[in-house]
Amino acid sequence: MEVDQYENFPVPSVLLPKALRAPVDIIYQVVRTAADIADEGDWSAAARHARLADLRAGLDAVAQRRAAPVHPLLFGKLAGVVAQYKLPLAPFYDLLDACVQGIDTSRYADRSALLGYCRHSANPLGHLMLHLVGAATPENLADADAICTASQLISFWLDVAADWNKNRVYLPLADLRRFGVTEAHIAKGVVDDAWRALMAHEVSFVRDMLVRGAPLALRIPGRLGIELCGAVHGGLRFLERIEKAGYDVFRRRPVLNTFDWCVVAVRTVVMRLSRRVGVEARSIEGKA
Repeated sequence: MEVDQYENFPVPSVLLPKALRAPVDIIYQVVRTAADIADEGDWSAAARHARLADLRAGLDAVAQRRAAPVHPLLFGKLAGVVAQYKLPLAPFYDLLDACVQGIDTSRYADRSALLGYCRHSANPLGHLMLHLVGAATPENLADADAICTASQLISFWLDVAADWNKNRVYLPLADLRRFGVTEAHIAKGVVDDAWRALMAHEVSFVRDMLVRGAPLALRIPGRLGIELCGAVHGGLRFLERIEKAGYDVFRRRPVLNTFDWCVVAVRTVVMRLSRRVGVEARSIEGKA
């Protein structure tokens, strides 16, 4: 998991078994290509849709076991990974659907709509990782969904201001109305009682979801299980930092420093050895 970014299902790094690094890298290249088309550069919406349609044609070619009309080298490598590990293609199609939705949708009416987006944009990565390691049981998939969705929501809460600059609001509009928050709060970076109440509500929801999915990290053996423990506690630490900042994600965007990552490492080891999530202790260093 990169230190300066926390989103979706963290792509394992040095802890990933060496045999899986190449297939994970290929999957990541496909996902990153789609995400860059949807969100980077100066293309028009129509051009982005056309490029994503090309990627869909590449996936269709993999499904039909023929040469891809676009990015033939990348999709050729993906076809090999899909065949070797018997990966389903549905998660890739879901990710493309999420990219399309990201182009066309800048607001979400309620939490259900936002979670629906996360089911396509975040959860597929967890499904693919579990299929890669032969652990795609219903229980594991459900817990991975919780971790993936929670991780993406954390990235949304950290990037409220940055997303606003892209004309995107991921806080559910129904929640804004419930707590008396308007988009003017975001535009002006207003952190008042209404904003803090809203963010406390959102942080609590995400924390519960992350903890609910955490047992997956204890069921997955080896290095990947350790990485998942770290992902859980990294997410929880970000939530703590949001709270410590008084929910001000505008002027003091929460980041994790060296000390924070040491805290995450200690909690990861404790979780792994004790076989318990152990989040009842909100901070091992008290009020730091």
